[in-house]
Amino acid sequence: MRLAGTHAAVRRIWTVELHPRAGGPALICPSCTAHTDPLAGSSARSAVLAHLACHARADALPAYLRSCQCQARGCRWHPRHRGCAGPVLLALTRDRSGRSWRLADTCAACAAATSNTAVVPDTLANSSRPPSTSRASSSAPRPEAGLQERVRVREMLTYLGTALPQFTSPAARLLALQCALRADTRGHVRLPTGLLRGMHLRQSRELLLELAHAGWLALPDLRTLPVQALLLDASVLDQAPGRRVRRRGADWALRPRPLLLPAAAPALRLTALVLAAHTCARGEHSTDMDILTRLCGHSPQQTGELLDRLVATHTLKTWQHNRETDEVFWQLPQPCSAGLPRTHQARQL
Repeated sequence: MRLAGTHAAVRRIWTVELHPRAGGPALICPSCTAHTDPLAGSSARSAVLAHLACHARADALPAYLRSCQCQARGCRWHPRHRGCAGPVLLALTRDRSGRSWRLADTCAACAAATSNTAVVPDTLANSSRPPSTSRASSSAPRPEAGLQERVRVREMLTYLGTALPQFTSPAARLLALQCALRADTRGHVRLPTGLLRGMHLRQSRELLLELAHAGWLALPDLRTLPVQALLLDASVLDQAPGRRVRRRGADWALRPRPLLLPAAAPALRLTALVLAAHTCARGEHSTDMDILTRLCGHSPQQTGELLDRLVATHTLKTWQHNRETDEVFWQLPQPCSAGLPRTHQARQL
């Protein structure tokens, strides 16, 4: 684990606590000595997120000044892993009881290794961004095809890994992903019949009931078509970038190149989608086993079996699990590999 350097880093950590009171919990913030009256149980989480959002906007910093804050804490927030890597993101962490919430700048690797943590999909980012000129947009290098969509899906999968109960089914997770990416700024989402049919999700009404029972969305009127749902989690509202970019991410999630499995079982499709969201155009494809299990809602043994099935269907060429670092590596089939024998080997290092 890379330790903190000698240079002082700008502190961007905010913590809010919910203290039990008669009539409902009270919000207490040590940073600004805020103290609220008792809140209704259904509005406490929204109040916490709104208060943290105010701190993040008030203390906005340019990207080059932001650093991974867990280094300053001696990396006590998460188990030991490979080290800091990836962009610095806003990570929302709650304790198991839901009484303490922390919002902090954290690198992508440390956010993935921290329990009960979701990457905020630019929800709390400063909305006052300088307008881009046509000259700047024309001279800027074009991003890799599908890169923005892949990033949006990866961030939303990370959020759902914390927001949804661990026992949420893979089919319900796939549906929740579409709802979160397609929702407007008020949390409303329209689910056309063609979309649900194209997702090959049987018993979509039961899946909506499952998400409603989890408290993630309000139970829609299942008698009307198209289905109109309302998301209850305030962290998916007022997202940036805009809805158009997120809708492109939702469309990419339906056909996550290069791991396409349109008619496979939901558990297999969800695993392939998580791998596609963590697949780079060049270089080595890898992530931590803990990330795969958390985003898919499976145990490590189930995840290994699903990876074996992806190899058997030629979606992957091979995969490996390094038990010392908990890294999972995978290789994609070569474009000209149609004539290769149908054998595979999933190695446990």
